[in-house]
Amino acid sequence: MEMDIANRVSVANRLIPTLPRPKDPTRIAKRIPEANNLLAALPRKECRHLIDELEQVALTYGEVLYEPGEQIKYVYFPNDSIVSLLTLVDQHQALEVGLVGREGMVGVPLALEIAISPVRALVQGTGTAMRMKATPFLKELRRSQPLQRELHRYTYTLMAQITQTAACNRFHVVEARLARWLLMTHDRMQSSPFRLTQEFLSHMLGVRRVGVTKAARTLQQNKLISYSRGNITILDRKGLEAAACSCYEIVKDMHDGG
Repeated sequence: MEMDIANRVSVANRLIPTLPRPKDPTRIAKRIPEANNLLAALPRKECRHLIDELEQVALTYGEVLYEPGEQIKYVYFPNDSIVSLLTLVDQHQALEVGLVGREGMVGVPLALEIAISPVRALVQGTGTAMRMKATPFLKELRRSQPLQRELHRYTYTLMAQITQTAACNRFHVVEARLARWLLMTHDRMQSSPFRLTQEFLSHMLGVRRVGVTKAARTLQQNKLISYSRGNITILDRKGLEAAACSCYEIVKDMHDGG
């Protein structure tokens, strides 16, 4: 296990120094804090094939990467950024159905050779990602069995997360769902505090803002989190895990085991 982790870190580090210099420096972070786990899992030979097509970009909170029905022009491998996948109802109401961080890729339909996004991809956590244009991505995907294998595994876990989220939204109370969601965000950002407004949280959980306020107040009163002016700090991680619904552990185990 220790050797496997060391190999993944070694592969991740090789991705960093040889990235091509972008044309627009305002879109690019100065460095990659930590590389994407999916890319890091690939053999060295596969990384050499991918490296020339990858560029490091900065993703900003609230930025929309795709809208439903739009063509997927790029895929994104988050490093320390987080992207929410939202389904739209009646063209204006949004509900989160998936969450993508360093464990995966944004643009999974393209891995199935479907070039249209069914969801809105909205940056939830500011950070960096590795970006690749659709055409070279498809070329590498068709050539590389290791890349196919890693994406198949990730697609399975993302599908499991989406189905579990649907059940969670239907059957579990808002406080438990909020605790689950904060834990999932914390796992991917690996930092606290992080910025989340009540309006943003209401979209993520599919409830009115008053419901978010009440749920956050309950978690604050139990000294599990601190929430002020849109900034959330997790004070008691173990307590928050106890307050979360079982969906958190189910999805986490799938990702860890994948």
